[in-house]
Amino acid sequence: MNRFTSNFARRLLRPTGALELMQDLGEATRPAPGRTLHLLGGGNPARIPAIEDVYRRRLREIAADAAQLGRFLAAYSAPAGDHSFRVAVAGDLARRYGWRLSEKNVALTCGSQTAFSLLFNLLAGPQEDGSMRRVLLPLAPEYIGYADVGLADGMLVAQPAAIEELPGGFFKYRVRFEGLDAIADLGAICVSRPTNPSGNVLTLDELTRLDALAHARGVPLIVDAAYGDPFPGIQFAEPGLLWNGNVVLCLSLSKLGLPATRTGIIVAHEDVIEAVTACNATASLAPASTGAVIIEPLLSSGELETLCSEVIRPFYAGRSREAVERLQEACRDLPLRIHRPEGAFFLWLWFPGLPIRSAELYRRLKARGVYVLSGHHFFPGLDEPWAHRDECLRINVAQEPASVVAGVRAIAEEVRRAMS
Repeated sequence: MNRFTSNFARRLLRPTGALELMQDLGEATRPAPGRTLHLLGGGNPARIPAIEDVYRRRLREIAADAAQLGRFLAAYSAPAGDHSFRVAVAGDLARRYGWRLSEKNVALTCGSQTAFSLLFNLLAGPQEDGSMRRVLLPLAPEYIGYADVGLADGMLVAQPAAIEELPGGFFKYRVRFEGLDAIADLGAICVSRPTNPSGNVLTLDELTRLDALAHARGVPLIVDAAYGDPFPGIQFAEPGLLWNGNVVLCLSLSKLGLPATRTGIIVAHEDVIEAVTACNATASLAPASTGAVIIEPLLSSGELETLCSEVIRPFYAGRSREAVERLQEACRDLPLRIHRPEGAFFLWLWFPGLPIRSAELYRRLKARGVYVLSGHHFFPGLDEPWAHRDECLRINVAQEPASVVAGVRAIAEEVRRAMS
């Protein structure tokens, strides 16, 4: 007997790219005896010893201080999240960028995925008058996690990116602004920067034009900076950030090496923060304080900014360069194009003319113990056919270099076999 017949169940229990991704991560934590897995598929950050040393220090400090330990373990936070941390976030952003904001412009959520679920359903979906509002993704491919958080069908609409071919086997996505202003029934515009999956970093000019479009349509611009500035700062191009009363900036502690704390951060106009706070109270009483207590003094002192610029960003930039070199060596006889790495810790691979779908390539690689993500998952809201979406893979280069090299070789072998 099927007990789960509600519309809510229908939406959340169906197969999704996010479910596939997280199930792969779960399987990789318990491989069969004698089987080696190469986890190039998920979004797990690297374990950087210098960063983990800082967190060990912070845990010792927390354990030795009754007040910090109480916040860390023994008390609910406010429904908007730990107050001291929210003050620290607002102060850091005001210092770095000159923005006029306070803790009233900051709310925490139980991870960024929860933040997008709340924001998309607050701003889009079925309306009281029977109409429908949608979230515009102006640069597809886009983040896999946006695809299924809406509680109604048809909540996303996407514009395929323009492809700029670059020397050396690289390419870059650009926003196609033509026709964006004609897309109707918008409740919000949303972009990730750096873009997950491609590592593309929208220019400040592109962001400013999207912000102007959002203002003209009377909707907010959501900027997902989970991988970028100000922290963790895994952004190799286009430094700087845009925020104003119409921008909803989403940050995260996950890519600082703290994914288990599930700490998402929303920086927005006070009315957005009040709405998110109400949702937090109803759905979960309050977000966790563990990540906030660990990071707050690092943020307030400026130590976190130094760690991001001197440890985290160089670490991932090096991993990215190494992986590109290995890919180009392994695929020298194949029609490989790599999106120019501008941020995050993924490489986005395009094999023009791939004779099998990327979903089939994913299955063949998984059978060999190599976990990647099929490109077709990263085009939520794009209904028009586009062969490009079935010719791409996303790989995570944050894992151990030997594992990345083994995975890259397997990818080359399987693509070569498919094309022979």
